[in-house]
Amino acid sequence: MKWVTFQAPSGAIEPGVWLEDGKIAGLAAAGFPDMLSVIAGEAAARERVSEFLASAPPAALYDAASVRLLAPIPRPRKVICVGLNYRDHAAESNMQIPDVPTIFCKFPTAVIGPGAPIVLPKKSTQPDYEAEFAFVIGKGGRYISRERWREHVFGYMNLNDVSARDYQRATTQWLMGKTFDTFCPTGPWIVSAEDIEDPHQLDVKLILNGEVMQSSNTRELIFPIPVLIEHLSEVFTLEPGDIVSTGTPAGVGMARKPPRFLREGDEVVVAVQGLGELRNPVIAER
Repeated sequence: MKWVTFQAPSGAIEPGVWLEDGKIAGLAAAGFPDMLSVIAGEAAARERVSEFLASAPPAALYDAASVRLLAPIPRPRKVICVGLNYRDHAAESNMQIPDVPTIFCKFPTAVIGPGAPIVLPKKSTQPDYEAEFAFVIGKGGRYISRERWREHVFGYMNLNDVSARDYQRATTQWLMGKTFDTFCPTGPWIVSAEDIEDPHQLDVKLILNGEVMQSSNTRELIFPIPVLIEHLSEVFTLEPGDIVSTGTPAGVGMARKPPRFLREGDEVVVAVQGLGELRNPVIAER
């Protein structure tokens, strides 16, 4: 199932399900005000959605072309990111392969959806792209063992960890370079966990203006999903709707010779196998 958040022609924003016939079923009529309420409802909510879809009223169905897709989770509680989680990216960054996951965060104000512009900030001259595979926490918890990881994953989606390299490298703390407004494109949807047989065997690509800049596979992750869930939940409670982005492979702009940073007029596409394409234009801050 493909889960979306969209703005209807009326201007109302609601969660929905992308249907195979080019329509979207809005879930407000089923009693869900937002995507977080769907995710937090766990199995009971999923059953309610299935029953609703079986006989959805015409007023709840929209032509996909008539709505605007937003970030699947417009205001997540947490956006947790993993740095240096592909061996080839650690090498091109001249960094040692980490013994434990390198963790940083983005603030919810960085989150945008498909088609929304990445805004190049006035204060940075080195904005970069990073194609990433993200998973969304369903059932929350603390001290989750790696053997039980599947019980806690709601689904998967594309994410672009846009990064201002000059800010990122100014200190040992990465957060400021990672969390400019619009620096976290997500979407176009969340694919249910049960629809992805093996999340550790997915191609990951970034395409810039039609040219493939990054190409790898999630089997190259240093720390896979079970390890990340166990590690993160040792420290803090994972909550429904938390987004965990698993890192980027080699091919980022800063490592190219010469470097290729984002420019006004670019179009960036993140495409993880089975998760659709996340497209965003690039504009300059005015």
